[in-house]
Amino acid sequence: MPFTQFTLSNGLHVILHEDHTVPLVTVNVWYHVGSAREKPGRTGFAHLFEHLMFEGSGHVKEGEFDTLLEGAGATNNGSTQNDRTNYFIDTPSSALELALFLESDRMGYLLDAMSPERVNGQRDVVKNERRQNYENAPYGMASIEIDKMLFPEGHPYRWPTIGYMEDLTAASYDDVVEFFRKYYQPANASLVIAGDIDPAKTRALVEKWFADVKAGSGPVPPIDYPRAMLTSVTRKTIEDRVQLPRLYMSWITPSLFKPGDAELDVVSQILAGGKNSRLYKRLVYDLQIAQDVTAYQASAALDSQFQIIVTARPGDPKSTPASVIERIKGIVDEEIAKLQKTPPAAREFQRAINQIEASFYNRMESVGGFGGKGDQLNAYYTATGNPDYFNEDLSRYRALSAGDIQAAAAFWLPLNRRVELTVEPAKTAEPGKHE
Repeated sequence: MPFTQFTLSNGLHVILHEDHTVPLVTVNVWYHVGSAREKPGRTGFAHLFEHLMFEGSGHVKEGEFDTLLEGAGATNNGSTQNDRTNYFIDTPSSALELALFLESDRMGYLLDAMSPERVNGQRDVVKNERRQNYENAPYGMASIEIDKMLFPEGHPYRWPTIGYMEDLTAASYDDVVEFFRKYYQPANASLVIAGDIDPAKTRALVEKWFADVKAGSGPVPPIDYPRAMLTSVTRKTIEDRVQLPRLYMSWITPSLFKPGDAELDVVSQILAGGKNSRLYKRLVYDLQIAQDVTAYQASAALDSQFQIIVTARPGDPKSTPASVIERIKGIVDEEIAKLQKTPPAAREFQRAINQIEASFYNRMESVGGFGGKGDQLNAYYTATGNPDYFNEDLSRYRALSAGDIQAAAAFWLPLNRRVELTVEPAKTAEPGKHE
């Protein structure tokens, strides 16, 4: 993937990729701060800023950010994860300078337009978003419960990205300003401009709009955190306003690009990657006791987690949710144990590799948006220091053997060291009741 890169005097790292397939450009910014940089008692700040960054800045009035881009035929969005916050603007190449102006203004002059009233307004928006996506969503509290079971006190993945309600309420305006000054600085960000560009002219525009953004107070130190370790099976059952019981099984696994990470992606494909996968075929087709099943390796910078999720199918009214879940759990354990003892067949293994490779190339088809080439260049740079890590990434999978998959399943998915969460239909009118 051809690219050029340079760093401004204020520390902002810039990556340019030229692609004239269509007359579009993506302006993609990653701030190397996510919810993992928050403190216990002050969670939700990274996601709160994802909202505040669209609310106007020193030279852009409230509401103008979207209006100006829509007038140019551009789209934009942002997202927050544990390890980063990203923003992108996908625009016709003729409006590149507008996108750079808007992005630079909120990087350098957001605080000029921020006020306690604006923070309070977005704080309420975030609280409503949490209610909608967690408290009031079917199975919405499961991920919050699982993270608390997986990660010890003080681990930065223990709290949800959206934060806790009491922390959002307690956060002061000064707390929010301090967070921005510390983490939303040029040296803690990387900017990718990919698409229909002239690299020399684009560099001149970047220097025009970003060179005056003041440098931050200094480098951000690495995160110090207690290591996550499971020594037994931890079980919990919660009730929710749902129709069907659901089982979640989670393990602590290696972080992104570490040995075992790629292998577990393949394990997830073999277990639940499509209708021919082992768990889907057995639970959904053959026994018809599950409505759906998924498995995935959720790779992250500090620790990852491997998760299997099975939703039970409506069945015998005499069966209790607990008995249905126990039967499902037994079958999941049988299939994991089989993979731990015997490597997958050559055809099954190759199908999983092909699925991963096809998905890899599909992501490279587009320049912009979440997961497009601009986003991937930024992701690779953030994780490895090399924006063009595409070949190295794909090679991780091409180098694997069926025996590697067996070994990874045996080492990383022990049946006696994991977290099990069951969500059952509520017996009472109140959701979220715990047993």
